Amino acid sequence: MTLHGKTAIITGGSGGIGLATAKRFLELGVTGLMLVDLREDELQKAKDSLDSEYVFTYAADVSKSYDVENYTRKAFEIMGKVDILFLNAGIEGVVMPLTEYPEDVFDKVLSVNVKGVWLGMKYAFPLMKQGGSVIITSSVAGLRGTAKVMAYTASKHGTIGVMRVAALEGAPQNIRVNTIHPSPVDNRMMRSLEEGFAPGAGSEVKKGFEQMIPLGRYAVNEDIANLVVFLASDESKFITGATYAIDGGFTV
Repeated sequence: MTLHGKTAIITGGSGGIGLATAKRFLELGVTGLMLVDLREDELQKAKDSLDSEYVFTYAADVSKSYDVENYTRKAFEIMGKVDILFLNAGIEGVVMPLTEYPEDVFDKVLSVNVKGVWLGMKYAFPLMKQGGSVIITSSVAGLRGTAKVMAYTASKHGTIGVMRVAALEGAPQNIRVNTIHPSPVDNRMMRSLEEGFAPGAGSEVKKGFEQMIPLGRYAVNEDIANLVVFLASDESKFITGATYAIDGGFTV
């Protein structure tokens, strides 16, 4: 499997899954890689850790049309084309009953996790002139319900609908669009959710989740990156409109 000569954009590029995927993309031969995230300092750390002349960064809020149009345009100007779009940026919101869930937090989660995905494709599709692959990070929360995470669960279900429309509209241009659905991943977001479910007892929450996963552990960032690489490559050239659970059997 190779990505030789391809170019890619990764949103949420300085986070756990984004950075692990960036490393795999470079190992497999991408010749241009734009990392997009909210904070410039975190992007610079990610770029330094990758230590490659093919890595570029752009600080942007993926929920803002102006920022998204600019990061896609800049990527095209620098790299000359866009072959892979990994729409990975996302936020978890808070853990609260639906009757107490803050409206402003709900709006923010939907704006980043759903609107940000739509905007990314809105501005990238016209630049993917030779076709390409779009991979959207959803979650097992997009395949099932979880109490007290209303906004996150709604947003991750929403990405499936966005993906299906995009897969139909992208097909004539040979743009493939798929969602991936990780179970808990051993990274910052899960630490936040664990603490939200049981303040001061996050480790016990982690044990509980692990008992619900047939393979008996959380995913690591590299597990998710390996699936993204497959969907980004020509090995998956007849796959579009699909939902991929990568969850150790969690949704079984």
